[in-house]
Amino acid sequence: MSTPHQGPIRVALAGAGAFGIKHLDGIKNIDGVEVVSLISRDLEKTREVAAQYGIGHVTTDLADALALPEVDAVILCTPTQMHAAQTLACLKAGKHVQVEIPLCDVLVEGEEVVRVAKESGLVAMCGHTRRFNPSHQYVHNKITAGEFNIQQMDVQTYFFRRSNMNALGQPRSWTDHLLWHHAAHTVDLFAYQCGSPIMKANALQGPIHPTLGIAMDMSIQLRAANGAICTLSLSFNNNGPLGTFFRYIGDSATYIARYDDLFSGKEEKIDVSQVAVSMNGIELQDREFFAAIREGRQPNASVEGVLACYQVLHALEQQLDAG
Repeated sequence: MSTPHQGPIRVALAGAGAFGIKHLDGIKNIDGVEVVSLISRDLEKTREVAAQYGIGHVTTDLADALALPEVDAVILCTPTQMHAAQTLACLKAGKHVQVEIPLCDVLVEGEEVVRVAKESGLVAMCGHTRRFNPSHQYVHNKITAGEFNIQQMDVQTYFFRRSNMNALGQPRSWTDHLLWHHAAHTVDLFAYQCGSPIMKANALQGPIHPTLGIAMDMSIQLRAANGAICTLSLSFNNNGPLGTFFRYIGDSATYIARYDDLFSGKEEKIDVSQVAVSMNGIELQDREFFAAIREGRQPNASVEGVLACYQVLHALEQQLDAG
């Protein structure tokens, strides 16, 4: 692995949209880390955000930031279609990199990232936030302690996105994807929580949207090697609460996770405030990235560690295309 990093970590952040802002807010709480460059498509908007967060360097071109010798690491919050190529560019420039989910939307590109990351000895991580949310960490700790075993996960990923808008209600410059983006969270989390690889996966999709060209509704079934199953429903048509809601049905309890919050099957709130140093999943994810750089080790959710998820998504895509 890479040599442990001494001194402050200087970061370039690409993508000053809704998710980039979440990272900037999280990093503010982490000692010894400074964002020194902000990269985004619209120079004026990028300058505004940079001014708010005291970031000195602003550009519309990732290559400009990669050329800065002071940049140690990059966080990519850019459109899905750019993730693999930009991750490769960061690694080839000698920078540690954390790429937001998904790692790729074409499997061979993700496999190339894993190969280059291994050769580079750099920290390369993918933003599988659900591994870090206190709610899911609480369940994970119960599982590793042998106190809870998943029988079924029942997951709903619901948005109301019949036009191309982002989380802030602003027009998107790219098309989001139920399978490669939103299903990736659950496919990875299910295998991670079970501690068992996914052996069987089925998918069905609803009608293709006439202008967006994507399925707006999808249903996925998974089975892990240990026998646990997962049922995942995804929709861009759901007019109701937005987000992903996880029900863990186990041998000793039922848990419902909503982002960083956790409830029992009877909707009693469970205190997860002591699970980690923060209640913010994105901040905890970034803390792991920087800790891995400091300690010269592989992070939880390394690109290699999440590749199996994208192999499952690839198989599901082939199944849907054949159907």
